[in-house]
Amino acid sequence: MAEESAWHRAFDVVTVFVLSIIAVLTAWCGFEASKWGGEMSIAFSQASSARIQAAAADGEARDARQYDLTIYTQWVLAETDGREELVAFIEERFTPEFKTAFDAWEAGGRSERGPMVMTEYVPPGTREAEELTALADAKFDEALVNNQRGDDYSLLTVLFALVLFLTAMSQRDVARSIRLSLLALAVVVGLAGFIVLLTFPVKI
Repeated sequence: MAEESAWHRAFDVVTVFVLSIIAVLTAWCGFEASKWGGEMSIAFSQASSARIQAAAADGEARDARQYDLTIYTQWVLAETDGREELVAFIEERFTPEFKTAFDAWEAGGRSERGPMVMTEYVPPGTREAEELTALADAKFDEALVNNQRGDDYSLLTVLFALVLFLTAMSQRDVARSIRLSLLALAVVVGLAGFIVLLTFPVKI
């Protein structure tokens, strides 16, 4: 009888210990899932903001390109008509970016189809649009990674809930072998979950 009582006390101590540890780990996983969910939302917001800015910069570049194309068209017509004064007048109104490309085009013997196809031609907003688009893509990828991290912690929460269930079932009034098997299974699953948890990144 005394031996049976000692066994129950030892079993209860182990059970309480397992329940306490798993409860802490479950709470930790819930906390981390929430933190990574927040990081995901921030990254998505940053990606959206960067895309809006990239669209604005691309619009600026498109408008600048349209202006340069219009001026260049008038220049071509004036040069074709041999109106040198008008040609000079139009050239004075070239934008700095177009002037750089135009000079490179002239220096190259006008072998290219026009100044606007020259690598030197970079309308304002072009590089900004490229950089912001790259930033938006990077932030979007970061958001997806953070989302997966949150999901991983959520899955561990479910795993630890299973451990709590098995531990609770081991307290039922059934055969000792069944109780020991349930508790042992709970410990094994809990240890496996803890080992996996150690591989996850932490966000405080």
